[in-house]
Amino acid sequence: MHSPVRVEHDLLGEREVPADVYWGIHTLRALENYPITGKPIGSYPELVKALSLVKQAAARANHQLGQLDDTRHRAIEDACREIADGRLHGQFVVDVIQGGAGTSTNMNANEVIANLALEKLGWPRGHYKELHPINHVNMSQSTNDVYPTALKLAVVFAIQGLLNAMESLRQAYLAKAAEFKDILKIGRTQLQDAVPMTLGQEFSTYAVMMSEDIARLREAIALIQEVNLGATAIGTGINTDIRYARMATEFLSELSGVKLVPAENLIEATQDTGAFVQLSGVLKRIACKLSKVCNDLRLLSSGPQAGFNEINLPERAAGSSIMPGKVNPIIPEVVNQIAFEVIGNDVTITMASEGGQLQLNAFEPIIGHSLFKSIEHLEAGCRTLTENCIRGITANRDLLAERVRTSAGLATALNPVIGYENATWAAREALRSGRSVAELVLERGLADQETLERVLRPEVLTAPRA
Repeated sequence: MHSPVRVEHDLLGEREVPADVYWGIHTLRALENYPITGKPIGSYPELVKALSLVKQAAARANHQLGQLDDTRHRAIEDACREIADGRLHGQFVVDVIQGGAGTSTNMNANEVIANLALEKLGWPRGHYKELHPINHVNMSQSTNDVYPTALKLAVVFAIQGLLNAMESLRQAYLAKAAEFKDILKIGRTQLQDAVPMTLGQEFSTYAVMMSEDIARLREAIALIQEVNLGATAIGTGINTDIRYARMATEFLSELSGVKLVPAENLIEATQDTGAFVQLSGVLKRIACKLSKVCNDLRLLSSGPQAGFNEINLPERAAGSSIMPGKVNPIIPEVVNQIAFEVIGNDVTITMASEGGQLQLNAFEPIIGHSLFKSIEHLEAGCRTLTENCIRGITANRDLLAERVRTSAGLATALNPVIGYENATWAAREALRSGRSVAELVLERGLADQETLERVLRPEVLTAPRA
């Protein structure tokens, strides 16, 4: 038996569409044309919400301008509101990577909204003479202003989760900085022993790095909030009322809770994807610094017998199928891999932005897909790093204290007292003999015990002198 169908038509002809779906013929063709990732746009709820809010704002503006009647306006708004609240996201089935500059995404939204609105008016799906996906839902719009506007709004929504995850990670770093503030250790440059610091200072730098990236991300969001709604095809605003662009943007700001700003030049804004490149660059920066911290964590916890063994990461899983007792730094490792992906996504976004031609960039779907992947995976990475790693880190206090006591690096702190040449001798001799720098300096009479105690105090070793 055949499933029930309805017949729809477009400029290419007629097609049978499953009777029970809310999407229509344009979506059907997209499903056939783009079997690329298997990931539908509905898997990005922020994008579906943003699309529905753009359509709702447009309907409200068109109604206020006398272009859309009361009945259709009310039905479209009600449908958009329900979709924004989470209904029918499974009907947004077009693949996230597609040709046509996002036209299939826009048409998927138009068709779902139109058929849900028809249902509310008591008409069957596909009865478009009463309420049409293009004539009514897409009134005063083009894919070329709807898609980038929705994409920007969706990115703003998505970034809030990343910002929250980054703040939680920053707080975890700060907590460890406070917990480890009195633990002396030897710092390193180029993986070689340098001078003393505290383990708390080491973790506090991670918190500062995260603070800086949170600030940069907020700055990037500000650029994303300039939109080209009302630009229609290429930015000239053809087929719109002169008041429409500003009015629709104001309604969209009101509906979304995000302060959106109309672009000063809609023709420029329709072809320029620089804000996405800027944002991707910030995401890459976050990824690079997260990965650097994870490299540190893997080094500091390496061993435990033949490595640094300064800290202990929480044991999250057995590390080997052949080596009994082995435990690996799996959480830092997965965050490293997320960073590699984000850096690759940035290259994709860069190439897609550069590939734009004349009055439109046709490659915004891959820009959006890459941005969402970076944002989602960075958020997940920050959360697992916080919960499954940072909060459970412990320090090997006795080992660190002994390394400081016997470190040749203490000679650096004695430079102002015994001079560079004597300090060099003390450092080299300590390495050769295995004796401590303090012991050698006392034996040669280069400084007395009182001076050594004053110079080698932790607060002097780890900060500028008063």
